[in-house]
Amino acid sequence: MGGGDRAPQGRVPRSERAGSASEVERGRGTDADVTESAGIPGGTGAAGGGPKPSRGRRRRLLRWIGLGMALLVLAGAATGWWIYRKLDGNIREDTSAAAELERYERERPLHLISGAQNILVIGSDSRSGRENARYGQDQGTQRSDTTILLHLPADRRSATAVSLPRDLMTRIPPCLGADGTRTGERFGQFNWAFQWGGAACTIRTVEALTGVRIDHHMVMDFRGFKKMVDAVGGVEVCLKSPMNDAEAKLRLPAGRQTLQGEQALGFVRARYSLGNGSDTERMERQQQFLASLVKKVQSNGVLLNPARLYPLLDAATSSIATDPELASLRALYELVRTTRDIPTDQIRFLTVPRKPYAGNPNRDELLEPEAEQLFRQLRLDQPITVVPARPQAPAVAQRTPGGRSQEPGDQDHGRENGTTPPASPVPTFTGTTAGTATCR
Repeated sequence: MGGGDRAPQGRVPRSERAGSASEVERGRGTDADVTESAGIPGGTGAAGGGPKPSRGRRRRLLRWIGLGMALLVLAGAATGWWIYRKLDGNIREDTSAAAELERYERERPLHLISGAQNILVIGSDSRSGRENARYGQDQGTQRSDTTILLHLPADRRSATAVSLPRDLMTRIPPCLGADGTRTGERFGQFNWAFQWGGAACTIRTVEALTGVRIDHHMVMDFRGFKKMVDAVGGVEVCLKSPMNDAEAKLRLPAGRQTLQGEQALGFVRARYSLGNGSDTERMERQQQFLASLVKKVQSNGVLLNPARLYPLLDAATSSIATDPELASLRALYELVRTTRDIPTDQIRFLTVPRKPYAGNPNRDELLEPEAEQLFRQLRLDQPITVVPARPQAPAVAQRTPGGRSQEPGDQDHGRENGTTPPASPVPTFTGTTAGTATCR
């Protein structure tokens, strides 16, 4: 029946098994080959791409990427820490003034309103150092070229900067000099206080004059002022007439222009080439310049530009000496953070009310009761209003519709309905704001 010619059921002849195995080996290849060729004749080249990395290679690649990112994070953190330490280390701590103020703590005014702050900003005319020596001979002493009492209310919705004339005649308390000797109480020019006893003597003089407690102070010299102006890319000012001042080393045309550091310093220091040559004119120019500087610093071009912000911070921190409580980058940051959102029209600049000194018309004395009214508002953290100086009115009184005699300089509000307006509950002083754009 031919049954002997067939292999037993379920078994494959050895020759067939060997042939089948050879065919499988020739046609199958490896699993990776099948996968990489994607079933397309010609292999990987026909698929249009290079071979995919193995699982081990992918893991190594991910590890290198993670390591690189970690290094970038660490480098950024290290750079940030270095910048912080550098800026923080720039600030000079005025420990001698703090010790002197502690000695006279019982004589100082009380701090009346929680949250409000009063900061005395002093611009020194020191000639020490290579950069400051060009403005005069260093005689080992210095005076306060500019002094501003900055009041920050508790709600931080406004700021008031009051200029104190350097020629103001006042009583200066006993002070500790740089040589260790103590002066007696004297009557003299306000800026002599800084010459005789530095920041502590100036603070005590201001507190005795105003009754306002000074919480912090900052002292800056010529070099620091120039560096800050240059750091923000210059500050725009406007002049009604050309300016040529040999002492200030400054020559400027009329109109709007941007001043760099050296020009800006001459602009705020010039006294005899503009207006009537008085310190009043100079303080008004300083206020105009500071208003423009505030607007420039608050702009996105500075705050959001690291290339401008870091030089500004470096210039500011390396140029000031402050009381110990303010002598850290964290403390200065907190101060700026609470004030950076104040609208420019709520940042007020004014000069303390004063009049020519009876003993010497080239000096000043306080004008009362207006000066005390201003100081009282600051002490009690109460609001004030500033209005631009008005042109001189004719020296003839005018008759109002209601029959009241109006003297030159009287307010002229409420004329539309022919009535005399009620007195404003908020005291008004001559001044300007950071939002006012004027030519001087």
